[in-house]
Amino acid sequence: MKYTGPIYRPPYEANTLLLQVTVGCAHNKCTFCSMYREVKFSTERIEQVEEDLQEAQMRYPNTRRIFLVNGDAFVLSAKRLKPIAELVHKYLPKVSVITMYASINNIKGKTDEELAELKKLGIDELWIGAETGHAATLDYHKKGFTLEDSYEQLERLNKSGIRFYFGFMFGAAGKGKGIENAVATAKIINTVKPLGIVPTTLGAFGETELALDVEKGIFEPATEAEVLEEQKKLIELVEVETFYMGIHSLNPVSFDAKLPEQKVAIIQKIDDMINRMDRSILESVQKRRSV
Repeated sequence: MKYTGPIYRPPYEANTLLLQVTVGCAHNKCTFCSMYREVKFSTERIEQVEEDLQEAQMRYPNTRRIFLVNGDAFVLSAKRLKPIAELVHKYLPKVSVITMYASINNIKGKTDEELAELKKLGIDELWIGAETGHAATLDYHKKGFTLEDSYEQLERLNKSGIRFYFGFMFGAAGKGKGIENAVATAKIINTVKPLGIVPTTLGAFGETELALDVEKGIFEPATEAEVLEEQKKLIELVEVETFYMGIHSLNPVSFDAKLPEQKVAIIQKIDDMINRMDRSILESVQKRRSV
């Protein structure tokens, strides 16, 4: 199997076969992200994709789920994704779900008819880097799409039948704005009803634009107490049935849960952590590293 540069996938896809169809990230401009800074974006040759699937057929013939890498593989046009999906089913006929990372703009670039066709071909789940429901925060982090785009495009996914996981960040709005960010993010979650919500926590590391802004005092990060209170508020406000998928190592309290039925228990879990944590830690900005 061919892989170029760093490979990232959600923690929940640890046992999923990874198939390279793109290299790097097509956007690669988010203020907080250093994952693909040194990697030039490119697309993989269909011949190479087929070779990799032939190898997978020999080594992993019972594969039922496949994750297309890299950073935003759904950037590929429907015209390019269709033959990839067809090859997946040719060589790995037991595959029932083809999934990948996607940006809001990747959805925007496809018609309703194309989304429906991709759904029929097994592209049935997407991991969306939405990051926040707070318009000013979204703009600051240079995601390349607006909050209005997020609402519109995620509803288009719902209409197509493609399920998705809503990725977002605690602390994304910075110091003093955590509750505001939680309220806005819970609002979009309740509207678009994702299959799962997948939080990480903002960290300023490496030579990212965010790290430089923190150094210059342009962006002031949230304290650990603010991050935990934001987490509590968001969970409190989520009303739709969804899976809370929060095991990422950047999160101060990591757990999975089913919402809303486990809401009281997990809020208590966060309160317990706050009560056990030293005040000096709660009042500080914790260093987080890229993983």
